[in-house]
Amino acid sequence: MAWNALGRLLTGGKVKKVYVPSSARSLDDDERELVELARRTIDAQTDAGPNEEGIHTVGAAVMAADYRMFAGVNLYHFTGGPCAELVALGAARARGARQMRCIVAVGNHGRGVIGPCGRDRQVFVDYYPAMRVIVPTPAGLRSVLAADLMPLAQRWTPEAGMNGLDPSLYQDPETAGPPIIRFNPRYLDDVRSGAKTKTTRFRDPAQLGPARLVFESDPEVVLPAEVTDIRHCLVSDLTNQDAQAEGLTTAAELREGLKGHYPDLAETDEVDIITFQITDKTDAP
Repeated sequence: MAWNALGRLLTGGKVKKVYVPSSARSLDDDERELVELARRTIDAQTDAGPNEEGIHTVGAAVMAADYRMFAGVNLYHFTGGPCAELVALGAARARGARQMRCIVAVGNHGRGVIGPCGRDRQVFVDYYPAMRVIVPTPAGLRSVLAADLMPLAQRWTPEAGMNGLDPSLYQDPETAGPPIIRFNPRYLDDVRSGAKTKTTRFRDPAQLGPARLVFESDPEVVLPAEVTDIRHCLVSDLTNQDAQAEGLTTAAELREGLKGHYPDLAETDEVDIITFQITDKTDAP
């Protein structure tokens, strides 16, 4: 796995190289919102004052593949009470989330983002190796692949125990192949049958050409597809035809469904209507 120099620090008059995983990148708006959710959660729920020990001192937030966000706080105990990240992952699963996009932990009383402990990193690699993890670096917060936090790690599964090294763990699924468009698994049958040929997205850009339609089931299903058209329009300008291409009836019904995915969506916001067609009726590997 390649590691890149992020920069150089002056420490005690000496220049020091700082390395971060090659998958590291700056945070996007959704990831910054995730950090803020974790911060708000622990600020509201901590049981310790500044410089005091407590049971609940770290908050975490995880973003599912469909951009829903879930939060949790740690439960300290000398026998190994769960870290906040594991609590947040459990909360996400309890609400039906199966695939995770990103996770972050934040300390109470303004301590900021905290990198995951070794146990959490191993859990991430075992269950969500392609999930991104927000970590502090000398250049600021960065989002990195979970697998990159455990160089040359071997995954453990309940079925097979400890597996050998899998090089695919170190491939960013967003860049190793055609672009990904993620779907709730309830749309799988309609997409396969051709009843659904469009998807309307807000702040989730796509591009013309080959694509992978990823359905967040357990295990996930991937269908190869071709994006044939992308139209930009205001929410208020959505048509009945747009709704019918998504298996709905009216534009009002489509707008209502979009607001279920994007609660802050306004009539004046611009969305992308993405038209696609399946290029292979069998599931992609």
